[in-house]
Amino acid sequence: MKIMLSAGEASGDLHGESLARAMQKLQPGVELVGFGGPKMAGAGVRLCADMREYSIMGVWEVIKNLRRIFGLLKKLQEFMAEEKPDLLVLIDYPDFNWRLAAKAKAMGIPVFSYIPPSAWAWRKGRAKKCAALADELAAIFPFELPVYQAAGANISFQGNPLLDTVKSSMSTGEARNYFQVSQKGEPVLLLPGSRKQEIEMLFPVMLEAAALLQAERHSLEFFVPIAAGIDQYMLEKMAAGRGVNLCFTHDRTYDLMNICSFAIATSGTVVLEAAIMGLPCVSLYRMAPLNYAIGRLLVKIDHFTLPNILAGRSVQPELLQDQVTAQGVFQAARRFYREPGYREQVVSGLQEAVGRLGEPGAAERVAGRILAAAKEYGRVVSNEI
Repeated sequence: MKIMLSAGEASGDLHGESLARAMQKLQPGVELVGFGGPKMAGAGVRLCADMREYSIMGVWEVIKNLRRIFGLLKKLQEFMAEEKPDLLVLIDYPDFNWRLAAKAKAMGIPVFSYIPPSAWAWRKGRAKKCAALADELAAIFPFELPVYQAAGANISFQGNPLLDTVKSSMSTGEARNYFQVSQKGEPVLLLPGSRKQEIEMLFPVMLEAAALLQAERHSLEFFVPIAAGIDQYMLEKMAAGRGVNLCFTHDRTYDLMNICSFAIATSGTVVLEAAIMGLPCVSLYRMAPLNYAIGRLLVKIDHFTLPNILAGRSVQPELLQDQVTAQGVFQAARRFYREPGYREQVVSGLQEAVGRLGEPGAAERVAGRILAAAKEYGRVVSNEI
């Protein structure tokens, strides 16, 4: 059996890794190929293309890179025709992956969607298109189901795979020693993101806020995990001369989360990972003005960070666009150490949100559905591309 996976972002690479390992455990010898990153490659997926060469964010950036994007689509289409997989598995990355799905369906290759487009938040019409293209869909959040079920999709919620992967491997004492936290030090995480563009937009603000926090509370020690594919020198250059006690790290991020007091984070999967670890965040999201103007017209949601969406209320602070200032971040973050009981209240809300992610074992359950789908839906591959 041969299964092709397609993931184009860091979070998709992480989910793809979990699926790949689970499928190989359930069915040793399954052949996995496709489009992804280093984590998927490390899990045994033979990559046709590396997603790090195609990391693009924002409307204008996509327009500038349309030729490369369509070149990648053509490359993967030809790859499917040559490899003849029994099933194509889409992992998030909606705008690109659903174009690939249309090509697969035209070639007689069944499609399984893992982490379908966020039709619950915007462009609800996409649910019908996805239902027509995908033989089966698996969601990682329970609030995704109603709009797809109304569109007639074969969709289920199998739980969230992060519950199995996000965990510490050290005691708090071991972690403090490993990261060389001083005896009375209070570690704090800065999580600037995994894309160069979002780092450029948000990391300077984080650093300014960190300087204000450290000036007020000298025991704070700031740590910056460096995402895969991000140049440490770029971060060091941005941080130079700001007077912040910074330590850049490359591994054991969950152990680091486990000993931190709070985090200042770019909104994304990492905020949910922090929630699972019981680490409260000040979550930030900022886009280029054009992208934000378009987003305001299309997106109709009350919250933009996953813990708040899961809880259905604001359980931890989130700052959007013009709210993202050094002073705004400083005021939101200092509440964690200045207001008695505030941090505990936020952690309790995070526990409530995480409780809605289902039970552990999601990757195995979804992997089982993928393997069953590859057998159930059959494959009649056309050589036409």
